[in-house]
Amino acid sequence: MQFKHPELLYALFLLLIPIFIHLFQLRRFQKVPFTNVAFLKKVTIQTRKSSQLKKWLTLLLRLLALACLIIAFAQPFTASNEALASDKETVVYLDNSFSMQAKGDSGPLFERAKQELFDEATSIDRIHWFTNDITRRNSSVQDFKNDVLKLGYSEERLALDEVLLKANQLFSKENQVPKRLIIVSDFQGQGAFPEVSEEISIDAVRLQPTSTTNSTIDTVMVTAKSPSATQLQVSISTSGESANSIPVSLYKNDDLIAKTAVDLSTAGPHSVTFDIEDTAGFKGRVALNEPNIPFDNSLYFSINEPKKIKVLSINEANANYLQRIFDQEEFEYTQQSFGDLAYNIIPEQNFIIVNEVQEIPASLAAALEAFVGAGGSLLLIPAQDGSISSYNALLNRLGIGGFSERITQEKKITNISFDHPLYRDVFEKRIVNFQYPKVNSYYPINAAATPILQFEDAKAFILNTATVHISTASFNTENSNFQNSPLIVPTLYNMAQQSLSLPKLYYTIGTQNNFAVAVKLAQDEIIKIQDSTSSFIPLQQTKANKVEVTTTNEPDKAGTYEITNKTEFIQYISYNYDRDESKLVYVNPEDWEGVSVYDNISSLFDTINQENTINSFWKWFAIFALLFLLLEMLVLKFYKQK
Repeated sequence: MQFKHPELLYALFLLLIPIFIHLFQLRRFQKVPFTNVAFLKKVTIQTRKSSQLKKWLTLLLRLLALACLIIAFAQPFTASNEALASDKETVVYLDNSFSMQAKGDSGPLFERAKQELFDEATSIDRIHWFTNDITRRNSSVQDFKNDVLKLGYSEERLALDEVLLKANQLFSKENQVPKRLIIVSDFQGQGAFPEVSEEISIDAVRLQPTSTTNSTIDTVMVTAKSPSATQLQVSISTSGESANSIPVSLYKNDDLIAKTAVDLSTAGPHSVTFDIEDTAGFKGRVALNEPNIPFDNSLYFSINEPKKIKVLSINEANANYLQRIFDQEEFEYTQQSFGDLAYNIIPEQNFIIVNEVQEIPASLAAALEAFVGAGGSLLLIPAQDGSISSYNALLNRLGIGGFSERITQEKKITNISFDHPLYRDVFEKRIVNFQYPKVNSYYPINAAATPILQFEDAKAFILNTATVHISTASFNTENSNFQNSPLIVPTLYNMAQQSLSLPKLYYTIGTQNNFAVAVKLAQDEIIKIQDSTSSFIPLQQTKANKVEVTTTNEPDKAGTYEITNKTEFIQYISYNYDRDESKLVYVNPEDWEGVSVYDNISSLFDTINQENTINSFWKWFAIFALLFLLLEMLVLKFYKQK
């Protein structure tokens, strides 16, 4: 028991005064002689004993009444240390990721959590709180209630260690202040539980869905193309017990153009295909109807009018193999002999191949340097008896390095950099034994570049730095059989493809996305990405004949957007949410050591209110004081001396 005014307890020493008065009575009794007092003496002894008992009882009741009155004025109470703390810090994390769309006993988990926080958060004076995408410091309870009802879902998601890190940034550095972190989440897709600091008290409210069934559209890809139609394959996954089949619809803009059903009764991946015509400028959306978690029921994609990648080969050797590789619909291939080269077309290209030119003059080196500086991609294939000094002059301009004298020695090309972007999606598995191509001679090179293909002694055959690719050996059939190797097609094809990274069918929000827009901008012009309600300016870098664009967290809403230059439409681009939230796999916070777990927000705040309750007892002591005074009056009035 504690006292609000403990200094008043010193008044209890005053209770000694009536005790002393009672023990040391100052009144003297006078003896009166009387005849024949034998009978009176006996009566006097009995009366004196009864009188003493009454006095002791009266004294005790008065002392108890005074003691209770003094204690009442001292205001006794009981409370926990947290309730007594004048400075208490509370941080609330409310998970607003898409998995919180799952249905609970009273509707979507997130909507129910917002309502319960609004109803229950009355016992906290000031509060710090955050979600996956919003942070608020030192909010009043009323501001917190007003803001929490306006919250929406976010494509972002915080891991538990990130939650603790962010909470620590909101807490003060004072060690003696009680700190409480409240985590309201479904704990979906979380990994290992982080270690909990002893300075922070963590309460976890685990919101559990009534069903863990969910079907989602994972991917959309083009599997076949013809002049008349394009075939789309839609991949669908499911978790938990689902219906035997589910309808899948294909929309162009907002118009339904095809509908089918996918059978989900069998295990494994599921897919459906659609054949579409007239794909140029196609704003597409694939949708299914799954009630539990709706965010992944749609996937947006767009197919733009194809932009041809401009490829130029400058030849002093046979270029038939290049013609075969780049004679494709997606390329605009031009080949010119070195003697008839038109320099004015160089800046218009995306990818240039210098195909075994014997000597590179200074004029061509300057033009290629400007081309690379403007964002173009270059492949240098040296001639078998080429001018090393002219090659090195070009490489020095590009800041790469230089060749050494040619070495005539047969070498096999055995090492492939499978992790390089050129080969990342080429091979299903890492090949370690196949018919290796070979060269009969090569130029050793000293360059700050990344090897893509290497000889058996780990010396470089093809290197790459930024947008420049360098071969150390000629490709002609007299020097190498690389033209007939399966490696040449993906190598050169991907070099050209990556020279202009055209937008894909769709991108994922929240990840870094890089693509190029084939457009020429005037000075100070920029491109924007917009829909019917909003627009933003992405990070961009203007090159000679393209704009390289990078997006990460913008846009923050799934859909198909327009890329524009002022009011001029350029092309469509689509974004979708990450599908990680679709996997309804949960962890149990009861396994998190040092954390108190609750099934709902109401039970948590009931506990908080109990911890913050101060039990005051002064009224009881005032009642006891009155009771003892009343007993004293009854004793004085009704206690009869015998």
